[in-house]
Amino acid sequence: MLLLASASPARRRLLEQASIAHRVQVSGVDEDVITHPDPAQLVQLLARAKAGAVLQSGIAPDISAVLGCDSVLAFEGEVFGKPADAAEAIARWKRMRGCWGELHTGHALLNPGGGEQVATVTTRVLFADLSDTGIEAYVATGEPMQCAGGFALEGRGGALVERLDGCFSNVIGLSLPLLRRWLLAVC
Repeated sequence: MLLLASASPARRRLLEQASIAHRVQVSGVDEDVITHPDPAQLVQLLARAKAGAVLQSGIAPDISAVLGCDSVLAFEGEVFGKPADAAEAIARWKRMRGCWGELHTGHALLNPGGGEQVATVTTRVLFADLSDTGIEAYVATGEPMQCAGGFALEGRGGALVERLDGCFSNVIGLSLPLLRRWLLAVC
């Protein structure tokens, strides 16, 4: 059985929809103390820290692997995690509209025997060219406040994305194709 080291309901839903048996144990890792200038490396470090913390806390004998994930959006050289408030979400969306960003998700799969796989999957995202009113209406829903980059592809934000170049599920929180390959090798 897989143990997901994440509080993300979107990641849980992805695993459920893919019929991947799992349990959840939130890592409690303070993400603010982990930094790196490269967003692809940053998400790997965060994912590894989350999976490692859960593995070290002790796991049930039926757990074959622990999965940690973390996502950020890279836009014009900046890393966008979850917006701090509505004003920040609106300002970001005004910059992103009509432009491409890169959604990076770090994945770390650790098994109790000491094996590990760590990787980043990157998906390019083209945002719709929204009006100021459209941006404000979306931010007012509260959805952008819970998501890296300030949008949820699986929610209302899905209508605000024009195009994806790369893995669809990666933008939601974890790359199911990558996880499938890893689980075939581990389990």
